[in-house]
Amino acid sequence: MGSAGAEATIREQGKDPEFLSTLERGLRVLKAFDEDHPEMTLSEVAAKTGLPPAVARRCLITLVELGYVGQHERKFLLRPAVLTIGSAFLASMQIEQVVLPPLQALRDQTGDSASLCVLSGAEILYVAHVSTDRRFRVAAGVGTRFPFHATSLGKALAAHLPEAERAALLARAPFQRFTERTVTDGAAMAERLDLIAARGYDSALDELDYGIVSVAVPIFGRGGRVIASINCSTSTTRISQDELVRTRLPLLRAAAGEIEASLKRWPTLEAALMP
Repeated sequence: MGSAGAEATIREQGKDPEFLSTLERGLRVLKAFDEDHPEMTLSEVAAKTGLPPAVARRCLITLVELGYVGQHERKFLLRPAVLTIGSAFLASMQIEQVVLPPLQALRDQTGDSASLCVLSGAEILYVAHVSTDRRFRVAAGVGTRFPFHATSLGKALAAHLPEAERAALLARAPFQRFTERTVTDGAAMAERLDLIAARGYDSALDELDYGIVSVAVPIFGRGGRVIASINCSTSTTRISQDELVRTRLPLLRAAAGEIEASLKRWPTLEAALMP
């Protein structure tokens, strides 16, 4: 989408008249760099962001001057200074005090990786993650994003959204297929979310990648609004899906209750996690 199209979308969404499109474009450029695009030429940045080359160039020059972007020959790349943006959130929102202890306890009790995520558009965004020494083909960490429909974390969140927000997610179907077990059909996903809402958890087996099994539960904030989800995930060579659900679900629900109780004492973090 070009800049004119992006601005039209912003207007249609009823953004504040004081919305700074220049800031939005700069952030769009920063977010364009990822695992698959660690360095890019100006034309590649423009193509990936949908910005005109002249606009992309001004954004890059500004980010270079600020120290967030570097340049190697004809290509641009992120510099370590960008870490200060994310680390400020982690430091100021008491993530280590509120979220990490329950996740670490889950990891220690089960040997599984444990994570907390929020919904960001049609993706989940990892806010906290405690890993094991085991290697997975799909790596996860703080800041990692995955499509909601292929993860237990995402579906546990989506199932408890208000009706209009859930419908907006389902309207994105058909969804990307990652494995033969990925749910891509909108009607099938709607049925899955209804089931998850009724039983209060989701379990995914080989949906994002083969060899991964997980179970997730939602985290609720003020007024019963779903704000996050937590999960346990491990290799299918360690445990069956049925056994994972049977043994981990009580532990996850206890951890979710602990986090929800802590959030009441840390209203700033709860407000930050709210959609």
